[in-house]
Amino acid sequence: MDLKLLFISTLLGVICYSSAQPEGNECIKANAESCGDCIQVGAKCGWCTDISFLKQGEPTSARCDELESLKKRGCVAAKIENPRGSQRTLRNKPVTNRKKGGEKLKPEDITQIQPQKLSVSLRSGEPQKIDLKFKRAEDYPIDLYYLMDLSYSMKDDLENVKNLGTSLMLEMSKITSDFRIGFGSFVEKTVMPYISTTPAKLLNPCTGDQNCTSPFSYKNVLKLTSNGQQFNTLVGQQQISGNLDSPEGGFDAIMQVAVCGEHIGWRNVTRLLVFSTDAGFHFAGDGKLGGIVLPNDGKCHLENNMYTMSHYYDYPSIAHLVQKLSDNNIQTIFAVTEEFQPVYKELKNLIPKSAVGTLSANSSNVINLIIDAYNSLSSEVILENSKLPEGVTITYQSHCKNGVVSVGEDGRKCSNISIGDEVYFSINITAQGCPKQGKSESLKIRPLGFTEEVEIKLSFICDCECQKDGIPNSDLCNNGNGTFECGACRCNKGRIGRECECRKDEVSSEDLDKNCRKDNGTDLCSNNGECVCGKCECKKRENPEEYYSGEYCECDNFNCDRSNNKLCGGHGRCECRVCICDANYTGSACDCSLDTSTCLASNNQICNGRGNCECGACRCTDPKFQGPTCEICPTCPGVCTEHKACVQCRAFGTGEKKDTCDRECNYFTLTKVKDRDKLPQPVQAFPLMHCKERDANDCWFYYTYAVNNNTEVHVVETLECPAGPDIIPIVAGVVAGIVLIGLALLLIWKLLMIIHDRREFAKFEKEKMNAKWDTGENPIYKSAVTTVVNPKYEGK
Repeated sequence: MDLKLLFISTLLGVICYSSAQPEGNECIKANAESCGDCIQVGAKCGWCTDISFLKQGEPTSARCDELESLKKRGCVAAKIENPRGSQRTLRNKPVTNRKKGGEKLKPEDITQIQPQKLSVSLRSGEPQKIDLKFKRAEDYPIDLYYLMDLSYSMKDDLENVKNLGTSLMLEMSKITSDFRIGFGSFVEKTVMPYISTTPAKLLNPCTGDQNCTSPFSYKNVLKLTSNGQQFNTLVGQQQISGNLDSPEGGFDAIMQVAVCGEHIGWRNVTRLLVFSTDAGFHFAGDGKLGGIVLPNDGKCHLENNMYTMSHYYDYPSIAHLVQKLSDNNIQTIFAVTEEFQPVYKELKNLIPKSAVGTLSANSSNVINLIIDAYNSLSSEVILENSKLPEGVTITYQSHCKNGVVSVGEDGRKCSNISIGDEVYFSINITAQGCPKQGKSESLKIRPLGFTEEVEIKLSFICDCECQKDGIPNSDLCNNGNGTFECGACRCNKGRIGRECECRKDEVSSEDLDKNCRKDNGTDLCSNNGECVCGKCECKKRENPEEYYSGEYCECDNFNCDRSNNKLCGGHGRCECRVCICDANYTGSACDCSLDTSTCLASNNQICNGRGNCECGACRCTDPKFQGPTCEICPTCPGVCTEHKACVQCRAFGTGEKKDTCDRECNYFTLTKVKDRDKLPQPVQAFPLMHCKERDANDCWFYYTYAVNNNTEVHVVETLECPAGPDIIPIVAGVVAGIVLIGLALLLIWKLLMIIHDRREFAKFEKEKMNAKWDTGENPIYKSAVTTVVNPKYEGK
């Protein structure tokens, strides 16, 4: 490595890690050389001021670490520098509980947000939470400025607006007792091609016999006043004008209304701007059509209540308007005709705290439109903050009506707020590091559309308290070559080293490098550190509990032997790559216990008298006995019967111990096999017992019991039960037997009847043959035949 590069790396306190190294302890990775640098890394970081804290080879930056890690490394809490942020309320005036018709208050005496001023001290990475309360006050004063398009298409609208003053005052009196109204009008820039510049058209831009006033850009007709009749009188004197193109110059007028507060008469109250038109609008860039290229400067240019620079400055951009309306707390109501609703709704989405209402063709509904829009705007509170200082972030959480909680951008606002409702906001302010421009900044938070704001004075904790007690040119820093502060030396210019013991020009000396090579080898600091002033400063590890140490960084506490994946078996500590075992443990990995209590059998004999206790475990000398204490004999008589109940409940969920199986039968590992052929067979390495047992249902089950390193049981997963009777053949046989017997009985009965009949018939025949009968004529017998002779028959 080039020695100059090595010097630069050392001077800046940078320890190089591979780019592929995972993210870890940010306090260590920061390589902070002072307490102030350390506490700016993050809220978890602390600095140990104990002079004797560092081990040999550790750099000054090792004093900066996470708090718990510092304590584990031996730094007591009293020696850890860990300043915390804080906050203090400077002005906390309660929100106003004012009722309409009650005590008359000045606008500046009405409070809707609390507290009003705070002082917050920020520690890098530590958020400070601020709680704000907002309450919408009743009878809050309102200033309303009516800005109207007086191009020719708005002629019929002007007639209805002439009586707007008194009517609107009457309606608004239902909302507030302190209401003021003003009026302004606009047409267009007074240059071609927006208007006709011929002398006749400049006097009367309307055609035919229409009598119109000369075109103008913007005119402030009436300053804000509480006299509604004066509004009617002055508006009644206004005349329609005209222009050539359809879009109007309304943006010029809005800009002047926003920035000319003295001319308009705005108070620090609710400010409403009603923008009434039936056309679209010109915006930044459109002025080039008239040869106007200078951007709008956002300043007031009213002379005799007329805008005089419309021909000189371009139209303002939408973003410029948004900024000026927001800066002056003006809420805009766009009263436009149905045709241009989509355009102005898009514009509304770009302008916070604005509303769009549909204006009837002749503006007859303008009062209802204004009332509805005001209710919509005033029922929503949206918080905004001023520009944040460098490195500062802010988050919002709102607690609105009905327990609705929102975060993110929605955490800035609450909707559907009625008069007298209280809503709350939780604001977290976090700093990352210290700003370059100074240690104090100012931040303002305010609800959009309201003049009240919360002022927050921000201060940043960039240094430690212990730095104030630093000793310049201390003898502890190599005879006055540095300032001793916070337990370490901060070297003077041109000096380096943990104790400022070297000059910069000495860093590359070969003689000094020799002191960093162990046994005159070639590796500087064993490749585990860097040579600074002839002394090794060891690299820091990602894990704060791991470190290099030693004069040549040749030692570490993480490369010792392991057992069970634990360094030194978890029973010792690693020092210079060698395990220092705890009491009762030995071995290179501290994995051999000298405690014999784990070898005691149930008869209080070590290894049951059948083995030796080695490293806390029994080595059985009798091959028949096994187990942790040489008490298990798998081939001894009675083993099968002893374990029958546990095997039965584990394998089949039956038997005497099925209710206590989990508690009493977890001492072996159970493996199920499909049939008896799959059961393991005895081998010489360890004894194995084949068992055949019968359960309460006369079913047989087969298993093997063996003890190797663990007790193992293999069991056939199916029971071998005697076959039961086949019901269907039995029933079928019984039925068939009954049928056959019935048929046989019928046949026998039939046969007997046939034999009986034949005998009776034979007897009858015999008697018939033996009978003798007398022959004669029956005296009462008459022949059935009668012969009649025809007397006329002549036999021919």
